Amino acid sequence: MNFDPSTAFQAKSYEESEPNGQEPILGGQLREKAVWVDESKCIGCTYCSSVASNTFVMHPDQGRARAIRQDGDSNNLIQEAIDTCPVDCIQWVEFEDLDSLRQKLDQQDFRPLGLPPWT
Repeated sequence: MNFDPSTAFQAKSYEESEPNGQEPILGGQLREKAVWVDESKCIGCTYCSSVASNTFVMHPDQGRARAIRQDGDSNNLIQEAIDTCPVDCIQWVEFEDLDSLRQKLDQQDFRPLGLPPWT
């Protein structure tokens, strides 16, 4: 059986299909990169959670931003949140790096924002 290699250039790279249960919950498309907040650098300004509220929240105990959804907002909205961060603590990273980044963050000892140093 012979195949015509030119058909590879005629095929669509993304075709609409019926939901299969593995799509992002909010209906977005999966990204090539994940968004990460280095909470040890975050100053709790709330800009990111105001701009991209489906992706970022302010951690109630730490007073710092955290990315809670990778499919919460559009790439443009997340990039706007990254661009508004005054301390550049938000970045795009590889999905495979999220676990190691979280482990490194968990090993750091930093105080919650807004608490006096003697508590």
